[in-house]
Amino acid sequence: MDAPGTDRRLIDALRADLTEAAYGVEQVEALLGPVAAAALHREESVPALRATGAALEHGDGDARLAALTRLFVLGSAVPRRLVDAALGRTGVAGAQRLGLVKAAGQGPDDEVRARVDLRPYAAVDGHGEATWWIASDPGELATGGALRTDHVLGVGGASTTLAQVTVRDERARALDLGTGCGVQALHAARHVGRVTATDISRRALSFAAFNAALVGLDEERLDLRAGSMLEPVAGERFDLVVSNPPFVITPRRADVPAYEYRDGGRAGDDLVRDLVTGLADVLAPGGVAQLLGNWEVRRGQTWDERVGQWLDASGLDGWVVQREVLDPAQYAETWIRDGGTTPERDPAGWAARYGAWLDDFASRDVEAIGFGVVTLRRPSDETRARLRRLEEVTGTVRQPLGPAIAASLAAHDWLAARDDDALAAAHLVVAPDVTEERYLTPGDDDPQVLLLRQGGGLGRTVQLGTATAGFVGACDGELAVGQIVGALGALLGVPADAVAGEVLPTVRGLVADGLLLPA
Repeated sequence: MDAPGTDRRLIDALRADLTEAAYGVEQVEALLGPVAAAALHREESVPALRATGAALEHGDGDARLAALTRLFVLGSAVPRRLVDAALGRTGVAGAQRLGLVKAAGQGPDDEVRARVDLRPYAAVDGHGEATWWIASDPGELATGGALRTDHVLGVGGASTTLAQVTVRDERARALDLGTGCGVQALHAARHVGRVTATDISRRALSFAAFNAALVGLDEERLDLRAGSMLEPVAGERFDLVVSNPPFVITPRRADVPAYEYRDGGRAGDDLVRDLVTGLADVLAPGGVAQLLGNWEVRRGQTWDERVGQWLDASGLDGWVVQREVLDPAQYAETWIRDGGTTPERDPAGWAARYGAWLDDFASRDVEAIGFGVVTLRRPSDETRARLRRLEEVTGTVRQPLGPAIAASLAAHDWLAARDDDALAAAHLVVAPDVTEERYLTPGDDDPQVLLLRQGGGLGRTVQLGTATAGFVGACDGELAVGQIVGALGALLGVPADAVAGEVLPTVRGLVADGLLLPA
């Protein structure tokens, strides 16, 4: 198939049918049960087929939900009468006209199969929760074979990560670069006046148009454009840019398939580098760009040295968080399997592609591949100090991170506008999600280790010295920073200037990370 149609009358009927059938994330997981739901996340469908089969056999209130789940999530054949019952307004005939299903015949027991993956998605981004339905190409679980090279991917872990780390304040114009099925554009449309979405794949743009219509987004608020990277928006400026680009590092060889949704056609990590260094051309003053990416860690160079060069070349504020690191073999295995090739199904193809990946990395002395989130911003005030931060955070974080990232950007601006004298006049409070831990040797009165722990955001832990711990304990907004420093000096019998020299650099870090807040 090419892509779903966009007949608004039929799509409105479909939306009503899916809503009436309670075709939602929580409802599907409840129908399957925890064991089958967990197995499905591992790409094992047998338990889910048994659970939905039992619901259809009993003909209870879950029958419509079971039919839709078998049809659109599991890729299993469903009798026409059950699909007609589940889609009372649209029916099999309407779903066929939209390009969603194919039917073996007109009889009530003739098989109907899905031509797309159409599953519920819980939209969580700081603008309230909503249930959407996102269409994409069926995956390997449904097709039982390798993916087509122009496969349109649905909502995966990377898509969810990007949606949750994106800043969500109100903005006028947004760009979703490499929109795929359109999910980032749909999130942006919740807080941005007009969204432009681009993709090199016209099939992807058609899926995005269908999904936008199914959500009920007005056509005039979404501008879909075909083209590569920043070419379709040359000369324009945006307040927000989001991108889950085709960042996968793939050998450029004829015997290694390139998938449009993940492979950008560049060698190594050049695509991500070019995007980072080129986004200044489309960002308005104060505009923020956020993207996911892979980068190579080459022999003799650390990851932050390499990516730091990209930030410097961009001329923008830059904050990169590395979330994961894989060695070349792990990386090859991940993406060969992602394309549907396995050692069990195609041992020769597996071995050949595995070797190609390892050869490609060896040709550039790549020792590891990093994955992370890049946040860039064009400063509104070009004269102030730039944000340049590269850090590794591999532990659990509290999503959505978008509000924490927005707060950190604002904190950077607040700190950049204040020298130490101005900071001394400020009043600070401890953030409500911060707790303190003290570790003492049994019998001692004083703790040997003092830790501040952040409950939200990136979940940071900061070890404090005695003076800084005392400072934080006094931050209730009543006294100014300088007054607290002076009191600590008197208490400790140390000159206030010495206390300030010890405490203020840490205080700036605590404000930047959101553990201390301006009162």
